[in-house]
Amino acid sequence: MNRREFLALSFAAAIAGKAAAAPANEPGEWRNKQSGMAYRRLGRTGYMISEVVMGGNLISPTNYEHVLMALDHGLNYLDTAPAYGRLKSENGYAQVVKARKRDSFFLNTKVSDLVTNRGDLYDTIYESLAASEQKKWDTRVADEIARLGAFQPDYIGDYFDGQRPGMEQAVRANLMEKEYGRRIDRGKNYRQLILDSVDKSLKRLGTDYLDLLACPHAVSTAAELETHPEMFEAFDVLRKAGKVRHFSLSAHNDPAAVLDAAVRTGQYSAAMVAYNIINHRFVDASLQRAHKAGMGVIAMKVARPVHNGRNRGIVDPPERIAKANAAVPGPMKVPHKAYLFALRNPNLSAVISEMGTAEITKDNLPLATPKPI
Repeated sequence: MNRREFLALSFAAAIAGKAAAAPANEPGEWRNKQSGMAYRRLGRTGYMISEVVMGGNLISPTNYEHVLMALDHGLNYLDTAPAYGRLKSENGYAQVVKARKRDSFFLNTKVSDLVTNRGDLYDTIYESLAASEQKKWDTRVADEIARLGAFQPDYIGDYFDGQRPGMEQAVRANLMEKEYGRRIDRGKNYRQLILDSVDKSLKRLGTDYLDLLACPHAVSTAAELETHPEMFEAFDVLRKAGKVRHFSLSAHNDPAAVLDAAVRTGQYSAAMVAYNIINHRFVDASLQRAHKAGMGVIAMKVARPVHNGRNRGIVDPPERIAKANAAVPGPMKVPHKAYLFALRNPNLSAVISEMGTAEITKDNLPLATPKPI
């Protein structure tokens, strides 16, 4: 056996280990279905989405041609947000919307300002307090994060520098809301902010509807979902206006608690949460409950624990790489092993990959090859 044959056999074995994809005749909403791509159901949306979906953080008006290439190979789900590239991503995807029929892919964007705006409002109140009062709040925040277990190293993952500060800001806002919430104009800063954000996103994207809206974007705590009915009032307005078909959320922090809270609200059809070979033991039970409740879940930050990507100069932890190699033996790239590990889970609908170039797209799309029959 030569090296090429050995690599092909190793890849085939790894693909065979994935959870079952949807059969070609399964009822649902199929878009851009192609024989070389495996698809799974995205929960109660009924959307049949490609096992690998397109991340939007690096998309821009000058960097979108590889998205068209991915669509040509059967990918059918595009993810973006106003925060990505400071609007460049949505403007880049607008070129894709112009170039392809709108009903040939599913499109998701997010409400990027909701979490940061809420945190900033409470930060302003916090900063107006005396140092002694700030210290009391600091202690309460630390105690609450410890109670949640949110900063356990394998759970939080430390995917980017602002992750822990974002969690601290969210928890501080949750705690302070009970005492200072009356100072916040909730209609303006929650309900109306969402409505305005969607209208602006639709205009930038050049479409009149979204298949999914992720709101909040980068939620950190369960409380953010369960104590803001103004969000769901906005959802109802958007749904009735035909601007958004289904609602989702995204979460890097405490994904297990966020998934459980999303299920309890009954408002969310899907979610995108951090899930990988490092944190899965914290998340698996909640993921199973979400699947049972009809929520579709897309895994993000799947390869980040074993591959730092754009974070140049950072050494990948050898113990994490060893876990990936043990889980998926063979000569494949370590990030690919991380994606294939996640795709073994039948409770996941897909993994999202930040495919910012044609080279990476060509490299990662084969991970969604259908299993051999």
